[in-house]
Amino acid sequence: MQHDLGLRAAARAVYEACYPSEEWTPVRFDEAEQHGTVHYRQCVEAARRARFELVADEGVQLPLI
Repeated sequence: MQHDLGLRAAARAVYEACYPSEEWTPVRFDEAEQHGTVHYRQCVEAARRARFELVADEGVQLPLI
């Protein structure tokens, strides 16, 4: 995923939000990416889905929470 830096950054953000400490998974993002762990793959899929949802309606302003 080195060619899509935005998606990689989003996947890292999801990974770090979901697995904030070694209590959740002892593997950090770079290691998880290298080994293709299930945690990493789930975060990449979440980042892809989020990107799709955010870009799907480009002309629509997202509501502020």
